[in-house]
Amino acid sequence: MTASGKGRGNAFFHELKKSRTLLLMLLPAAVTIFIFAYLPMGGMILAFKNFNYRDGIWGSPWTEGIFDNFQFFFLSGKAFSVTANTFLYNLSFIAVNTGLAVLFAIILSEAGNKYFKKITQSAIFLPYFVSWVIVGTIAYNLLNYENGVVNGVLGMLGLEPVNIYANGPAWRILIVVFNAWKSVGYSMVVYLAAVTGVDMQLHESAKIDGANIFQRVRHVTFPAILPTVVTMVLLDVSKIFRGNLDLFYQLVGKNGALYDSTDVIDTFVFRSLLETSDIGLAASAGFYQSILCFATIMLVNGIVKRVQSDYALF
Repeated sequence: MTASGKGRGNAFFHELKKSRTLLLMLLPAAVTIFIFAYLPMGGMILAFKNFNYRDGIWGSPWTEGIFDNFQFFFLSGKAFSVTANTFLYNLSFIAVNTGLAVLFAIILSEAGNKYFKKITQSAIFLPYFVSWVIVGTIAYNLLNYENGVVNGVLGMLGLEPVNIYANGPAWRILIVVFNAWKSVGYSMVVYLAAVTGVDMQLHESAKIDGANIFQRVRHVTFPAILPTVVTMVLLDVSKIFRGNLDLFYQLVGKNGALYDSTDVIDTFVFRSLLETSDIGLAASAGFYQSILCFATIMLVNGIVKRVQSDYALF
């Protein structure tokens, strides 16, 4: 070994020894991620196998053609529509949720009354902890044709009831609304922490220069939290081809009238798995999603890196 190589090795072990406390604190999280995130990735080989329970994952035979398990998805006639729905719904979630979360964070940071701030923050954050099963029940009690609250109000006003569960286009909006109601609170807390971390002297200087609240938000607050916004958006983009099965299944269920408008990759594969019990088919769709998500985050992160390298994830 050369002197330079030995020096680098000594420096590595010195840094390891120096940071041993921090590394030990990190170890439980690293082990958890390895067990629950990396080890299951070995299951991707099921996308290329004729799985059976007798032989298990490793003993099951490989498919005759490398893409045999992918045929059910791409020859179903639904591949493009469910992929497009997955992408467009997630794009809407990112745009709406990010916009509302940043807006609420800025409003709460500027609010003077601490009781109003705490109550409002709690009210917005609370739905994040509500199960999608409960959200689906709330939606059904609000929107069902016979006894729903909405049709009850329409009846009191002398208007005709509306069968919302047969109106596909309406659910494109409703799903985005319900997702925002449940999810905005979490992002808002993150952005609120970023906003409160902005140096108050910058705001005071802007006030002295005659800037109103909108000018301070535009020229002081937003530029300061932009790195946080970009990071959060990039993390969301990495999941842009992953459908939220809980959301769609609990809100739509097995309502075939809404499939064309609300079907995403996850719900389509879930129903196919129930019908065929072929795990290889489900694994192939998961592999397809993983490739799309990986390609998307690499592309978007590359663009961000070219524009402003400090904001990129890697």
